[in-house]
Amino acid sequence: MDTLRDTLSERQRAMLAEMGIRTHWLPRAKAHPAKEKGPCQPGAAAPEARAAAPVLPPPAAARAEAAPAGPKAPARTPETPGTPARPEAPARPEAPAASAQAVANMDWPALQTAVAQCQACGLCETRRQTVFGAGARQARWMVVGEAPGEQEDRQGQPFVGPAGRLLDAMLAAMGLSRHADDAIDALEKRAGQTGQTGQEGQAGGPPAEGVYIANVLKCRPPANRNPQPDEVARCEPYLRRQVALVQPQVILAMGRFAVQSLLQTSEPIGRLRGRAHQYAGVPVIVTYHPSYLLRNPPDKARAWQDLCLALQVMREQTQP
Repeated sequence: MDTLRDTLSERQRAMLAEMGIRTHWLPRAKAHPAKEKGPCQPGAAAPEARAAAPVLPPPAAARAEAAPAGPKAPARTPETPGTPARPEAPARPEAPAASAQAVANMDWPALQTAVAQCQACGLCETRRQTVFGAGARQARWMVVGEAPGEQEDRQGQPFVGPAGRLLDAMLAAMGLSRHADDAIDALEKRAGQTGQTGQEGQAGGPPAEGVYIANVLKCRPPANRNPQPDEVARCEPYLRRQVALVQPQVILAMGRFAVQSLLQTSEPIGRLRGRAHQYAGVPVIVTYHPSYLLRNPPDKARAWQDLCLALQVMREQTQP
């Protein structure tokens, strides 16, 4: 056997090692390391590769153990710059519940401050400013619109621009004005001053009676999109408190979303017109939004019918 082992050439040994055949005489070749040198002897390289294979997992395991201990784990601690916004995220759902309990007892200054600082929904992130309301804060009449538009968002006032001018004309036809004195003062002037120039209207006519104007939403939806139900629900306590403070005797609801929000219905305006409804014990008259009337002038006649119905309901409210 020693003779056979000695007769194997280096080429034969290399071929056997490349084929993976390990004979009892193959280790004999390790006694002559000088003969195994050279790139054409895979028999020598194969044992080294197989010996190195078990060594590969330790570096991989070492890297896996080093990763948790590296600087990435502490980088997500509360001291990172991105985390200050996280405490505000859970506060947003709590705002409506807390506000609903507190809003009912707010006076005008507190209510206006609460609206200006409101972050109850995502509209606070896109608004320029809130649109609280305008007009006489003690009035027999109240107008409720849908949501601020672009101009309202810029100016902070409800019903501005062409729709606002049309609303002012509609109110003037009823003897009302958002710029008039409070209703009590106006009524006193009507009783004590005759034949003088009114604040709105012609000389010799009575002064215009005040009206308060507000929207269902206090923030403009992006791109004037339709209000979302959750946005309307989060704003509702503010509107309810405004109604309680104004104490109107008649509410004019203008536009589909204002009507559906106040009356809690999905019925279209066409089916709700022509009769009085109720919101928080106050009669509600349904009519079209001035923006809609600008796009659909023929429906102005129907809107005038709605205003006449509101005047009739007001007379019934004031009769002894």
